[in-house]
Amino acid sequence: MNVNQMNINEDMKIIDIIDEFSASGVLGAGRVGRSCELLADMIYHDDMKVFLSVAGPLVPGGLRNVISSMIKRGHIDVLITSGANITHDLLESFGGSHYREYGFDDEKLNEAGMGRIGDVYTKSDDFEVFEKEISILFDKITKSIARKNSNDPKSCDEHNIISIKDLLYEIGLLIEDENSILKIAAENNVPIFAPGLIDSMFGLQLWMFTQENNLIVDAVRDMHDLSDIVFESERVGAILLGGGLPKHYCLASNLLKGGVDAAIQITMDRSETGSLSGAPLEEAKSWSKAKCGSNLNSVIGDVTVMFPLIYAGALDKIKNKKY
Repeated sequence: MNVNQMNINEDMKIIDIIDEFSASGVLGAGRVGRSCELLADMIYHDDMKVFLSVAGPLVPGGLRNVISSMIKRGHIDVLITSGANITHDLLESFGGSHYREYGFDDEKLNEAGMGRIGDVYTKSDDFEVFEKEISILFDKITKSIARKNSNDPKSCDEHNIISIKDLLYEIGLLIEDENSILKIAAENNVPIFAPGLIDSMFGLQLWMFTQENNLIVDAVRDMHDLSDIVFESERVGAILLGGGLPKHYCLASNLLKGGVDAAIQITMDRSETGSLSGAPLEEAKSWSKAKCGSNLNSVIGDVTVMFPLIYAGALDKIKNKKY
């Protein structure tokens, strides 16, 4: 089979370009084309539960609405993310924002009360609002748990204990921002797992709150809910945006049932150092985190560029039944 040379013309739609990638079939273009086909297949079939893992600064990097729309459309069943993306979603929910074009003199940025994430910027003023608002929500949730315990004659628990997943669900119900990932997930009953939640500004504020309030967040409780989802799923597909802890939590949870049936990975990390973030998906088969015979595809590139293209193409394929 020959490599087909790509043709690019004016007035092409995204799906037309993706089709040219698929027709070429090799290198990065081929990987993007195959990922688009695989994503469309994962989304379309109701017997496949779709796990989305999100690492890196994807909310600050502009993918907040993309993730929210995937939840609204019912295209993902489980979200696994970092504490940082939770923090930045709430930062915007509380009226803050993410900024650009402030330069790269980090000492001047520090003096001006700004933090830098690549070429994305945050303001300390926004984080001050975040700290105030999240403490109010923690307080409401703690009092709600305490009331439930006091009204339950079978409860002898003196502590207000909640899982990470349930804490994020309760916060989602309390915020008013219609674009919030947490709010939309709560409204659509899509669970959010954040195993590294404490390693974030959210986690710092949570720790500070617990110094003077009776609230305990139990990370182990999440595994009961996550394992139930895995065992109850006929098939599991994974969309792995970036690597790190969210990627591992996603794959490792599916080890309980022999691994995922399909997965797409988008990363810029390399494999030579043995890091999980850069590990080829095929390596997961050796750990039974991906099934032997599973459909796996990796794309090397910036998630903020590659995933919107792939997702847009998949939506078009589903709409026009072209996969």
